[in-house]
Amino acid sequence: MSKSVLISGASIAGPALAFWLGRYGFKPTVVELAPALRGGGQAVDFRGRTHLTVLERMGVLAKLRRFQTGGSPMRFVDEQGRQLLNLPAEFAGGDVEVPRGDLARVLYEHSLPQTEYVFGDSITSLAETAGGVQVTFRHSAPREFALVIGADGLHSNVRRIAFGPEERFVRHLGYYAAGWELPDYLNLGRGSVGYNTPGRLASIGGDHRDAAKAGAFFVFASPPRTYDRHDPEQQKALVAKAFAGLGWEVPRLLDSLEQAPELYFDSISRADVDTWSHGRIGLVGDAACGATIGGMGTGTGMVAAYVLAGELALVGGDHRAAFTRYENTVRGYAQGCQKGGDRTGKFLAPGTAAGLRIRNGLLRRRSFLNWMLKKGQKVSTIPLPDYRTELSRSNK
Repeated sequence: MSKSVLISGASIAGPALAFWLGRYGFKPTVVELAPALRGGGQAVDFRGRTHLTVLERMGVLAKLRRFQTGGSPMRFVDEQGRQLLNLPAEFAGGDVEVPRGDLARVLYEHSLPQTEYVFGDSITSLAETAGGVQVTFRHSAPREFALVIGADGLHSNVRRIAFGPEERFVRHLGYYAAGWELPDYLNLGRGSVGYNTPGRLASIGGDHRDAAKAGAFFVFASPPRTYDRHDPEQQKALVAKAFAGLGWEVPRLLDSLEQAPELYFDSISRADVDTWSHGRIGLVGDAACGATIGGMGTGTGMVAAYVLAGELALVGGDHRAAFTRYENTVRGYAQGCQKGGDRTGKFLAPGTAAGLRIRNGLLRRRSFLNWMLKKGQKVSTIPLPDYRTELSRSNK
């Protein structure tokens, strides 16, 4: 059987899957719509034994520790800049927290020796045959692969083509989030400061690697909006409209948005797919079971990539058996992690003045803060097969 596997998406789960497949003798190709590897982005964290075990077995944990932020303390202020509450770094930092761009680069470099990367292209059609999947691309010539995996996020192109329209699987959770880079004109150093009005959060955080840089992060409550996901100017206009007329540093932050070369903008949503595979086409990471923010999607995606590649190797490439074993192993774990994202928007930007007062009052209580810190440390785990050991046994 051919061992060629096409992976759509070069963010996190895609390169992680490519690395493991390459280690087991498969021939992965990763296609990515962006013209180059994406940098920037918010910090992402790994929590608990399951996440750390995958990083250790992958051989990247020590390298990622060199990039870790140590977590970021969060301050909330009123319109005059007076502090309302202060959250310690461990509140959101996890066991290992790293900038998303650094994580993506490490995974890309780790997978590169065994992986073909195709940037600036995307899949336009998938047609399953008796022995593979015929794939057409926006720019490249058609090719056939044994398997196709969608690792292309919450708005997965592979899922749309092979499983159905996005509205069948993605549920809007009532908020949008935006992020961009700007100069650190507040001399923030480590940590972030945020300002709330009902249903809105405007914040700015320092860059631990470069004292001259900072990152803006905005969240606002909204029903679903129709916009072009590939038009940053349209997205900037939505953010500017949502925060027009606010005080504190918001006008200056919106001025920086006009000049920002890159913008992260997306709904806070979750994906729920009833089955993660159709024939020779499968899903991994946020495409299968995603949550935009707060659902530990980065760690879950890397766990899913580890399991999917291992199961494909164990069963000699029998995709039906491998997809079933993979989903049975990961689904419950992923859904448990995903639930955290349901509360993110409401926590960051409560929709009413009363909700803001209640949140701030609770977080000022040391006993409540300690309870939340302990709750955050209770991370779901699953027993992870040691695929290299199992493969060695089966080959004897």
